[in-house]
Amino acid sequence: MDGKNNQPCQIYAADIDSIKEAQVRIAPFIHRTPVLSSSTLDSLAGKQLFFKCECFQKGGAFKIRGASNAIFSLDDLEASKGVVTHSSGNHAAAVSLAAKLRKIPAYIVIPENAPKCKVENVKRYGGQVIWSEVTMQSREAVAKKVLEDTGAVLIHPFNDGRIISGQGTISLELLEQVPGIGAIIVPISGGGLISGISLAAKAINPSIRIIGAEPKGADDASQSKVAGRIVTLPETNTIADGLHYLCIGAISLAFKKSFLGFLRPVVRDLVDDIITVSDEEIIKAMRMCYEILKVVVEPSGAIGLAAVLSDQFKQTTAWQESNKVAIIVSGGNVDLAALWDSLGR
Repeated sequence: MDGKNNQPCQIYAADIDSIKEAQVRIAPFIHRTPVLSSSTLDSLAGKQLFFKCECFQKGGAFKIRGASNAIFSLDDLEASKGVVTHSSGNHAAAVSLAAKLRKIPAYIVIPENAPKCKVENVKRYGGQVIWSEVTMQSREAVAKKVLEDTGAVLIHPFNDGRIISGQGTISLELLEQVPGIGAIIVPISGGGLISGISLAAKAINPSIRIIGAEPKGADDASQSKVAGRIVTLPETNTIADGLHYLCIGAISLAFKKSFLGFLRPVVRDLVDDIITVSDEEIIKAMRMCYEILKVVVEPSGAIGLAAVLSDQFKQTTAWQESNKVAIIVSGGNVDLAALWDSLGR
């Protein structure tokens, strides 16, 4: 940080300029998502809540922002052989969709336990599904083989400045739509979303608070931030399938270092707090989104509301100093097969 004005130094993978450039680049390919509010939820939280609904985004999640920025940043020669990624869900679909819009191949490495609805999204957008085992080593190894075989370009889910810049466009929209926001609650997993949001929001308003929301069953970011060092979890257990990216099996230390702050220390420097919530709290928040907001959200998308309603949030500076709190509803891709099956019976 720059001690004179509390602005981020130029040591990160992205900055406000790259985020503004991304906003222009991706404008033809994404939705400017709406912000919803609810007086009922305001009364429960004791704050004015504003829900930035990326569940209404193309592909059903925020990921198309980063994916389209990365893919449309490629020159024609780079793009000609296609793109590769490894992902268990929304990033996979986003890369498939952005590649389809650019009219190039997309090779998507997906672990065998990925949610069916997210795999179907990949296929719907024309991505070529290539299966891997669940572990990160398998995902990386399969992706490496595909890269060697095709000559395609890797579009990493979060460890990429172009991805971070694309995700940061959420802040540019949000702070225009709702002036005076004091805190933004953001789901945290790989760190690309919260990094982009933090860089943009803090550049516009250095006093704004950025709060990560993380499942207790996959709380490596929270533990790492408290410890001041990388904490790796041997396993995870959470309903929020989109928020355990870094914890599946053994993890590449390079990814962990990039995530928390050795190479790109955005989370270390700019995220004010990380709140952890139980799966029960996440499910309760999902139900509130369904019943009160009338919005379908996946567990990862509901975790921000769960965090705001938690006792832990009431102990933060953000609670004390913020009247207006924004919640990033990151996605709405839920497998409803069980519900439709029950109705059929």
